[in-house]
Amino acid sequence: MARYDLVVRGGEVFTPSGLERVDLGVTGGKITAIGDLATAEAGEVVDASGLTVLPGVIDTQVHFREPGLEHKEDIHHGTRAAAKGGVTAIFEMPNTSPLTLTEVELNDKLARSKGRAWCDHAYFVGAAEENFHLLEELELAPGCAGVKVFMGSSTGSLLVEKDELLAKVLAAGRRRVAVHAEDEDMLRERQHIAKEAGHPRAHPVWRSPECALKATQRIVRLGRAAGRPVHVLHITSAEEMEFLAENKDVATVETTLNHLTMAAPECYERLGSLAQMNPPVREQHHQDALWRAIADGTVDVIGSDHAPHTLEEKQRPYPSSPSGMPGVQTLLPLLLDHMNAGRLTLARLVDLTSAGPHRIYGIAGKGRIAKGWDADLTLVDLKAKREITNKWIASKCGWTPFDGKTVTGWPIATLVRGNVVMRDEELVGEAVGEPVRFWSSLQKG
Repeated sequence: MARYDLVVRGGEVFTPSGLERVDLGVTGGKITAIGDLATAEAGEVVDASGLTVLPGVIDTQVHFREPGLEHKEDIHHGTRAAAKGGVTAIFEMPNTSPLTLTEVELNDKLARSKGRAWCDHAYFVGAAEENFHLLEELELAPGCAGVKVFMGSSTGSLLVEKDELLAKVLAAGRRRVAVHAEDEDMLRERQHIAKEAGHPRAHPVWRSPECALKATQRIVRLGRAAGRPVHVLHITSAEEMEFLAENKDVATVETTLNHLTMAAPECYERLGSLAQMNPPVREQHHQDALWRAIADGTVDVIGSDHAPHTLEEKQRPYPSSPSGMPGVQTLLPLLLDHMNAGRLTLARLVDLTSAGPHRIYGIAGKGRIAKGWDADLTLVDLKAKREITNKWIASKCGWTPFDGKTVTGWPIATLVRGNVVMRDEELVGEAVGEPVRFWSSLQKG
Protein backbone atom coordinates (compact mmCIF):
# COMPACT_ATOMS: atom_id res chain seq x y z
CA MET A 1 0.00 0.00 0.00
CA ALA A 2 1.28 3.48 -0.91
CA ARG A 3 2.36 5.66 2.01
CA TYR A 4 2.97 9.41 2.05
CA ASP A 5 4.08 11.96 4.60
CA LEU A 6 0.86 13.87 3.96
CA VAL A 7 -2.25 13.44 1.85
CA VAL A 8 -4.66 16.23 0.86
CA ARG A 9 -8.04 14.58 0.30
CA GLY A 10 -11.45 15.59 -0.97
CA GLY A 11 -10.75 18.96 -2.55
CA GLU A 12 -11.04 20.39 -6.03
CA VAL A 13 -7.44 20.80 -7.12
CA PHE A 14 -6.21 23.35 -9.65
CA THR A 15 -3.82 21.26 -11.74
CA PRO A 16 -2.22 22.26 -15.06
CA SER A 17 -5.33 20.71 -16.67
CA GLY A 18 -7.69 22.88 -14.63
CA LEU A 19 -9.91 21.98 -11.67
CA GLU A 20 -9.95 18.26 -10.91
CA ARG A 21 -11.43 16.24 -8.05
CA VAL A 22 -8.19 14.49 -7.05
CA ASP A 23 -6.11 13.82 -3.95
CA LEU A 24 -2.48 14.88 -3.49
CA GLY A 25 0.28 12.78 -1.95
CA VAL A 26 3.30 14.55 -0.47
CA THR A 27 6.65 13.01 0.34
CA GLY A 28 9.75 14.91 1.43
CA GLY A 29 8.05 18.24 0.85
CA LYS A 30 7.22 17.50 -2.79
CA ILE A 31 4.08 16.37 -4.60
CA THR A 32 4.62 12.69 -5.41
CA ALA A 33 1.12 11.54 -6.36
CA ILE A 34 -2.02 13.04 -7.90
CA GLY A 35 -5.19 10.94 -8.16
CA ASP A 36 -7.44 8.77 -6.03
CA LEU A 37 -5.54 8.19 -2.78
CA ALA A 38 -8.52 7.10 -0.67
CA THR A 39 -6.76 3.94 0.49
CA ALA A 40 -3.26 5.40 0.85
CA GLU A 41 -1.60 5.62 4.24
CA ALA A 42 -0.30 8.98 5.41
CA GLY A 43 1.46 10.45 8.40
CA GLU A 44 -0.98 13.36 8.19
CA VAL A 45 -4.23 13.88 6.31
CA VAL A 46 -5.62 17.29 5.37
CA ASP A 47 -9.36 17.20 4.73
CA ALA A 48 -10.01 19.57 1.81
CA SER A 49 -13.71 18.72 1.46
CA GLY A 50 -15.60 21.72 0.16
CA LEU A 51 -12.37 23.58 -0.55
CA THR A 52 -10.39 24.51 -3.66
CA VAL A 53 -6.69 23.66 -3.62
CA LEU A 54 -4.56 26.24 -5.43
CA PRO A 55 -0.83 26.41 -6.13
CA GLY A 56 0.77 28.31 -3.27
CA VAL A 57 0.43 32.08 -3.68
CA ILE A 58 3.76 33.86 -4.27
CA ASP A 59 3.94 37.55 -3.35
CA THR A 60 6.89 38.97 -5.27
CA GLN A 61 6.93 42.41 -3.68
CA VAL A 62 7.00 42.97 0.07
CA HIS A 63 8.90 45.24 2.46
CA PHE A 64 9.49 43.55 5.82
CA ARG A 65 11.62 46.41 7.23
CA GLU A 66 14.24 44.18 8.86
CA PRO A 67 16.95 45.07 9.69
CA GLY A 68 16.70 48.63 10.95
CA LEU A 69 12.98 49.40 11.06
CA GLU A 70 11.61 46.55 13.15
CA HIS A 71 9.27 48.83 15.07
CA LYS A 72 6.88 48.72 12.11
CA GLU A 73 7.50 45.21 10.71
CA ASP A 74 9.95 42.33 10.78
CA ILE A 75 10.53 39.01 9.02
CA HIS A 76 8.73 37.02 11.74
CA HIS A 77 5.54 39.11 11.75
CA GLY A 78 5.57 39.73 8.00
CA THR A 79 5.77 36.03 7.15
CA ARG A 80 3.10 35.23 9.76
CA ALA A 81 0.85 37.70 7.94
CA ALA A 82 1.75 36.03 4.64
CA ALA A 83 0.87 32.56 5.94
CA LYS A 84 -2.44 33.77 7.42
CA GLY A 85 -3.31 35.22 4.00
CA GLY A 86 -2.54 32.02 2.09
CA VAL A 87 0.88 33.16 0.80
CA THR A 88 3.55 30.45 0.66
CA ALA A 89 6.54 32.48 -0.56
CA ILE A 90 7.59 36.13 -0.55
CA PHE A 91 10.25 38.25 -2.28
CA GLU A 92 11.46 41.09 -0.04
CA MET A 93 12.88 44.46 -1.09
CA PRO A 94 16.32 45.95 -0.33
CA ASN A 95 15.41 49.34 1.21
CA THR A 96 16.16 48.28 4.76
CA SER A 97 18.81 49.71 7.11
CA PRO A 98 21.46 48.87 6.18
CA LEU A 99 20.51 48.63 2.53
CA THR A 100 20.84 45.21 0.88
CA LEU A 101 23.74 46.02 -1.42
CA THR A 102 26.25 43.19 -0.91
CA GLU A 103 26.35 39.49 -0.15
CA VAL A 104 26.94 40.38 3.51
CA GLU A 105 23.52 42.08 3.86
CA LEU A 106 21.83 39.40 1.73
CA ASN A 107 23.20 36.61 3.90
CA ASP A 108 22.26 38.53 7.05
CA LYS A 109 18.61 38.58 5.96
CA LEU A 110 18.73 34.87 5.10
CA ALA A 111 20.23 34.12 8.53
CA ARG A 112 17.58 36.22 10.27
CA SER A 113 14.89 34.21 8.45
CA LYS A 114 16.07 30.81 9.65
CA GLY A 115 13.61 29.50 12.21
CA ARG A 116 11.61 32.75 12.12
CA ALA A 117 10.04 32.83 8.65
CA TRP A 118 6.65 31.13 8.31
CA CYS A 119 6.89 30.90 4.52
CA ASP A 120 9.63 30.53 1.93
CA HIS A 121 11.50 33.69 1.00
CA ALA A 122 13.98 35.41 -1.27
CA TYR A 123 15.61 38.83 -1.04
CA PHE A 124 16.32 41.44 -3.69
CA VAL A 125 19.68 43.17 -3.92
CA GLY A 126 19.42 46.89 -4.58
CA ALA A 127 21.25 48.56 -7.45
CA ALA A 128 23.39 51.55 -6.51
CA GLU A 129 26.36 53.46 -7.87
CA GLU A 130 28.73 51.77 -5.42
CA ASN A 131 27.72 48.19 -6.22
CA PHE A 132 26.75 47.99 -9.91
CA HIS A 133 30.04 46.18 -10.64
CA LEU A 134 29.02 43.44 -8.16
CA LEU A 135 25.49 42.87 -9.48
CA GLU A 136 26.35 40.24 -12.08
CA GLU A 137 27.66 37.97 -9.32
CA LEU A 138 25.17 39.00 -6.64
CA GLU A 139 22.09 38.12 -8.71
CA LEU A 140 23.28 34.50 -8.82
CA ALA A 141 23.68 34.18 -5.04
CA PRO A 142 21.44 31.59 -3.34
CA GLY A 143 18.30 33.22 -1.93
CA CYS A 144 18.62 36.29 -4.17
CA ALA A 145 15.36 37.21 -5.95
CA GLY A 146 17.28 39.43 -8.39
CA VAL A 147 18.21 43.09 -8.72
CA LYS A 148 15.84 45.93 -7.78
CA VAL A 149 16.18 49.40 -9.30
CA PHE A 150 14.56 52.49 -7.78
CA MET A 151 14.29 55.25 -10.38
CA GLY A 152 12.39 57.52 -7.99
CA SER A 153 11.91 58.12 -4.27
CA SER A 154 14.02 55.65 -2.39
CA THR A 155 16.43 55.38 0.50
CA GLY A 156 19.97 56.78 0.26
CA SER A 157 22.08 55.46 -2.59
CA LEU A 158 19.33 53.12 -3.82
CA LEU A 159 18.08 55.98 -5.99
CA VAL A 160 19.33 55.30 -9.54
CA GLU A 161 17.91 58.12 -11.63
CA LYS A 162 20.40 58.91 -14.42
CA ASP A 163 20.41 57.01 -17.71
CA GLU A 164 24.19 56.50 -17.64
CA LEU A 165 24.11 54.58 -14.35
CA LEU A 166 20.91 52.75 -15.30
CA ALA A 167 22.66 51.53 -18.45
CA LYS A 168 25.59 50.24 -16.36
CA VAL A 169 23.22 48.40 -14.03
CA LEU A 170 21.36 46.82 -16.94
CA ALA A 171 24.64 45.73 -18.53
CA ALA A 172 25.69 43.93 -15.33
CA GLY A 173 23.91 40.59 -15.42
CA ARG A 174 21.23 38.60 -17.22
CA ARG A 175 18.28 38.02 -14.89
CA ARG A 176 15.16 40.13 -15.17
CA VAL A 177 15.52 43.43 -13.28
CA ALA A 178 12.65 44.67 -11.09
CA VAL A 179 12.05 48.41 -11.39
CA HIS A 180 10.19 51.14 -9.48
CA ALA A 181 9.59 53.58 -12.34
CA GLU A 182 8.88 57.19 -11.37
CA ASP A 183 10.88 60.08 -12.80
CA GLU A 184 12.86 61.70 -9.97
CA ASP A 185 13.43 65.02 -11.77
CA MET A 186 9.69 65.44 -12.27
CA LEU A 187 9.01 64.49 -8.66
CA ARG A 188 11.39 67.20 -7.45
CA GLU A 189 9.97 69.81 -9.80
CA ARG A 190 6.40 69.08 -8.72
CA GLN A 191 6.90 68.58 -4.98
CA HIS A 192 5.46 72.03 -4.29
CA ILE A 193 2.04 70.67 -5.32
CA ALA A 194 2.03 68.30 -2.35
CA LYS A 195 3.36 70.90 0.09
CA GLU A 196 0.85 73.54 -0.96
CA ALA A 197 -2.10 71.14 -0.82
CA GLY A 198 -1.26 69.65 2.56
CA HIS A 199 -3.63 66.70 1.99
CA PRO A 200 -3.06 63.22 0.50
CA ARG A 201 -5.68 63.93 -2.19
CA ALA A 202 -2.80 65.78 -3.93
CA HIS A 203 -0.64 62.65 -4.01
CA PRO A 204 -1.71 61.45 -7.48
CA VAL A 205 -1.45 65.03 -8.75
CA TRP A 206 2.12 65.48 -7.53
CA ARG A 207 3.16 61.96 -8.63
CA SER A 208 1.35 62.29 -11.95
CA PRO A 209 0.71 59.64 -14.63
CA GLU A 210 3.21 61.54 -16.81
CA CYS A 211 5.87 61.11 -14.13
CA ALA A 212 5.32 57.35 -14.11
CA LEU A 213 5.05 57.01 -17.89
CA LYS A 214 8.27 58.94 -18.53
CA ALA A 215 10.26 56.63 -16.25
CA THR A 216 8.62 53.50 -17.63
CA GLN A 217 9.42 54.53 -21.19
CA ARG A 218 13.03 55.23 -20.20
CA ILE A 219 13.63 51.88 -18.50
CA VAL A 220 12.06 49.94 -21.38
CA ARG A 221 14.22 51.83 -23.88
CA LEU A 222 17.36 51.21 -21.82
CA GLY A 223 16.45 47.57 -21.23
CA ARG A 224 15.96 47.01 -24.93
CA ALA A 225 19.29 48.68 -25.73
CA ALA A 226 21.09 46.49 -23.16
CA GLY A 227 19.29 43.31 -24.20
CA ARG A 228 18.09 42.97 -20.61
CA PRO A 229 14.52 42.07 -19.62
CA VAL A 230 12.82 44.34 -17.08
CA HIS A 231 9.89 43.82 -14.72
CA VAL A 232 8.04 47.09 -14.09
CA LEU A 233 6.44 47.12 -10.67
CA HIS A 234 3.10 48.51 -9.41
CA ILE A 235 1.85 50.01 -12.66
CA THR A 236 -0.92 52.53 -11.93
CA SER A 237 -1.92 54.37 -15.09
CA ALA A 238 -3.81 53.77 -18.32
CA GLU A 239 -0.99 55.37 -20.31
CA GLU A 240 1.65 53.01 -18.92
CA MET A 241 -0.45 49.94 -19.63
CA GLU A 242 -1.00 51.03 -23.22
CA PHE A 243 2.74 51.56 -23.68
CA LEU A 244 3.77 48.32 -21.96
CA ALA A 245 1.31 46.28 -24.05
CA GLU A 246 3.41 47.28 -27.06
CA ASN A 247 6.70 46.25 -25.41
CA LYS A 248 5.99 42.85 -23.89
CA ASP A 249 9.04 41.31 -25.54
CA VAL A 250 11.27 43.14 -23.05
CA ALA A 251 8.95 44.11 -20.18
CA THR A 252 6.80 42.13 -17.77
CA VAL A 253 4.20 43.96 -15.71
CA GLU A 254 2.98 44.01 -12.11
CA THR A 255 0.02 45.80 -10.60
CA THR A 256 -1.23 45.69 -7.00
CA LEU A 257 -4.49 45.00 -5.18
CA ASN A 258 -4.40 48.51 -3.73
CA HIS A 259 -4.60 50.05 -7.19
CA LEU A 260 -7.20 47.50 -8.31
CA THR A 261 -9.44 48.03 -5.28
CA MET A 262 -9.18 51.71 -4.27
CA ALA A 263 -9.71 54.82 -6.39
CA ALA A 264 -9.04 58.53 -5.99
CA PRO A 265 -10.32 60.89 -4.73
CA GLU A 266 -12.67 58.77 -2.59
CA CYS A 267 -9.94 56.74 -0.87
CA TYR A 268 -8.02 59.86 0.21
CA GLU A 269 -11.14 61.55 1.56
CA ARG A 270 -12.07 58.43 3.52
CA LEU A 271 -8.65 57.14 4.61
CA GLY A 272 -6.34 60.14 4.38
CA SER A 273 -2.69 59.10 4.44
CA LEU A 274 -3.62 55.44 5.07
CA ALA A 275 -4.25 55.34 1.30
CA GLN A 276 -0.92 57.03 0.51
CA MET A 277 1.61 54.93 -1.40
CA ASN A 278 4.12 55.28 -4.24
CA PRO A 279 3.14 55.25 -7.07
CA PRO A 280 -0.21 56.58 -5.92
CA VAL A 281 -3.72 55.19 -6.13
CA ARG A 282 -5.30 57.05 -9.07
CA GLU A 283 -8.74 57.88 -10.40
CA GLN A 284 -11.34 55.32 -11.49
CA HIS A 285 -10.52 55.46 -15.20
CA HIS A 286 -6.97 54.38 -14.43
CA GLN A 287 -8.24 51.49 -12.31
CA ASP A 288 -10.54 50.48 -15.17
CA ALA A 289 -7.49 50.38 -17.46
CA LEU A 290 -5.64 48.13 -15.00
CA TRP A 291 -8.53 45.65 -15.07
CA ARG A 292 -8.55 45.74 -18.88
CA ALA A 293 -4.83 44.98 -18.81
CA ILE A 294 -5.53 41.96 -16.61
CA ALA A 295 -8.21 40.80 -19.04
CA ASP A 296 -6.02 41.17 -22.14
CA GLY A 297 -2.90 39.58 -20.58
CA THR A 298 -0.70 42.69 -20.33
CA VAL A 299 -0.37 42.17 -16.56
CA ASP A 300 1.87 39.23 -15.64
CA VAL A 301 1.69 39.22 -11.86
CA ILE A 302 -0.03 40.84 -8.89
CA GLY A 303 2.05 41.83 -5.87
CA SER A 304 0.94 43.34 -2.60
CA ASP A 305 3.70 45.95 -2.23
CA HIS A 306 3.29 45.28 1.50
CA ALA A 307 5.00 48.35 3.00
CA PRO A 308 3.75 48.94 6.54
CA HIS A 309 4.19 51.97 8.78
CA THR A 310 2.81 52.54 12.25
CA LEU A 311 -0.46 54.44 12.61
CA GLU A 312 1.46 57.11 14.51
CA GLU A 313 3.80 57.63 11.56
CA LYS A 314 0.87 57.69 9.14
CA GLN A 315 -0.79 60.47 11.17
CA ARG A 316 1.98 62.97 10.39
CA PRO A 317 0.77 65.92 8.32
CA TYR A 318 0.97 65.32 4.55
CA PRO A 319 3.39 65.19 2.76
CA SER A 320 5.66 64.26 5.70
CA SER A 321 3.43 61.20 6.23
CA PRO A 322 5.23 58.10 4.88
CA SER A 323 3.99 56.27 1.78
CA GLY A 324 3.06 52.62 1.99
CA MET A 325 0.55 50.27 3.57
CA PRO A 326 0.34 46.60 4.60
CA GLY A 327 -1.02 44.13 2.04
CA VAL A 328 0.55 40.66 2.05
CA GLN A 329 -2.27 39.22 4.18
CA THR A 330 -5.11 40.80 2.20
CA LEU A 331 -3.80 40.08 -1.32
CA LEU A 332 -5.60 36.76 -1.79
CA PRO A 333 -8.89 37.60 0.00
CA LEU A 334 -9.26 40.75 -2.10
CA LEU A 335 -8.40 38.93 -5.31
CA LEU A 336 -10.88 36.14 -4.54
CA ASP A 337 -13.51 38.80 -3.90
CA HIS A 338 -12.79 40.40 -7.28
CA MET A 339 -13.02 36.95 -8.88
CA ASN A 340 -16.42 36.36 -7.31
CA ALA A 341 -17.52 39.77 -8.60
CA GLY A 342 -16.69 38.58 -12.14
CA ARG A 343 -13.56 40.70 -12.73
CA LEU A 344 -11.30 37.72 -13.44
CA THR A 345 -11.45 33.93 -13.61
CA LEU A 346 -9.93 31.47 -11.18
CA ALA A 347 -7.47 30.43 -13.89
CA ARG A 348 -6.33 34.04 -14.31
CA LEU A 349 -6.01 34.41 -10.53
CA VAL A 350 -3.70 31.39 -10.40
CA ASP A 351 -1.72 32.74 -13.35
CA LEU A 352 -1.20 36.10 -11.60
CA THR A 353 -0.24 34.68 -8.21
CA SER A 354 1.78 31.53 -8.90
CA ALA A 355 2.45 30.71 -12.56
CA GLY A 356 3.32 34.35 -13.31
CA PRO A 357 6.00 34.65 -10.60
CA HIS A 358 7.46 31.31 -11.71
CA ARG A 359 7.79 32.54 -15.31
CA ILE A 360 9.12 36.00 -14.52
CA TYR A 361 11.82 35.05 -12.05
CA GLY A 362 12.74 31.49 -13.05
CA ILE A 363 11.67 29.96 -9.74
CA ALA A 364 12.64 26.31 -9.33
CA GLY A 365 9.87 23.94 -8.27
CA LYS A 366 7.15 26.44 -7.34
CA GLY A 367 4.14 27.84 -9.16
CA ARG A 368 2.04 24.83 -10.11
CA ILE A 369 0.52 21.66 -8.69
CA ALA A 370 2.33 18.83 -10.47
CA LYS A 371 4.38 15.78 -9.58
CA GLY A 372 7.89 16.65 -8.49
CA TRP A 373 7.06 20.24 -7.55
CA ASP A 374 7.15 21.70 -4.05
CA ALA A 375 3.98 20.97 -2.08
CA ASP A 376 3.15 24.67 -1.66
CA LEU A 377 -0.63 24.75 -1.46
CA THR A 378 -3.23 27.39 -0.67
CA LEU A 379 -6.63 25.94 0.29
CA VAL A 380 -9.49 28.38 -0.14
CA ASP A 381 -13.23 28.47 0.39
CA LEU A 382 -14.41 30.25 -2.74
CA LYS A 383 -17.79 31.15 -1.26
CA ALA A 384 -16.94 31.98 2.36
CA LYS A 385 -17.96 35.49 3.38
CA ARG A 386 -15.59 37.13 5.84
CA GLU A 387 -14.85 40.60 7.11
CA ILE A 388 -11.29 41.92 6.90
CA THR A 389 -10.47 43.56 10.24
CA ASN A 390 -7.48 45.17 11.91
CA LYS A 391 -7.74 42.48 14.61
CA TRP A 392 -7.11 39.74 12.02
CA ILE A 393 -3.93 41.40 10.72
CA ALA A 394 -0.73 39.65 11.89
CA SER A 395 1.59 42.39 10.60
CA LYS A 396 3.43 44.27 13.34
CA CYS A 397 1.74 47.53 12.30
CA GLY A 398 -1.67 46.05 13.22
CA TRP A 399 -3.85 47.80 10.64
CA THR A 400 -5.14 47.53 7.08
CA PRO A 401 -6.77 50.12 4.81
CA PHE A 402 -9.43 47.47 4.15
CA ASP A 403 -10.61 47.25 7.77
CA GLY A 404 -14.36 46.56 7.76
CA LYS A 405 -14.50 45.34 4.14
CA THR A 406 -16.54 42.16 3.60
CA VAL A 407 -15.19 39.81 0.95
CA THR A 408 -16.31 36.58 -0.68
CA GLY A 409 -13.54 33.98 -0.82
CA TRP A 410 -11.12 33.21 2.01
CA PRO A 411 -7.87 31.29 2.64
CA ILE A 412 -8.56 28.31 4.92
CA ALA A 413 -5.17 26.57 5.02
CA THR A 414 -1.59 27.25 3.92
CA LEU A 415 0.94 24.48 3.24
CA VAL A 416 4.61 25.27 2.71
CA ARG A 417 6.47 22.28 1.21
CA GLY A 418 3.93 19.95 2.75
CA ASN A 419 3.98 21.60 6.18
CA VAL A 420 0.62 22.94 7.38
CA VAL A 421 1.42 26.42 8.74
CA MET A 422 -2.11 27.90 8.82
CA ARG A 423 -5.51 26.32 9.30
CA ASP A 424 -8.80 28.13 9.93
CA GLU A 425 -7.13 31.53 10.50
CA GLU A 426 -4.73 30.11 13.11
CA LEU A 427 -1.00 29.62 12.63
CA VAL A 428 0.02 26.06 13.44
CA GLY A 429 3.25 24.09 13.54
CA GLU A 430 6.53 25.94 13.25
CA ALA A 431 8.26 28.60 11.17
CA VAL A 432 9.60 26.29 8.45
CA GLY A 433 10.41 28.86 5.75
CA GLU A 434 13.46 28.25 3.58
CA PRO A 435 15.12 30.25 0.78
CA VAL A 436 13.40 30.06 -2.60
CA ARG A 437 15.52 28.41 -5.25
CA PHE A 438 16.05 29.89 -8.74
CA TRP A 439 17.25 28.25 -11.93
CA SER A 440 19.92 30.92 -12.34
CA SER A 441 21.67 30.10 -9.05
CA LEU A 442 21.18 26.34 -9.45
CA GLN A 443 23.04 26.58 -12.77
CA LYS A 444 25.83 28.74 -11.32
CA GLY A 445 29.21 27.29 -12.14
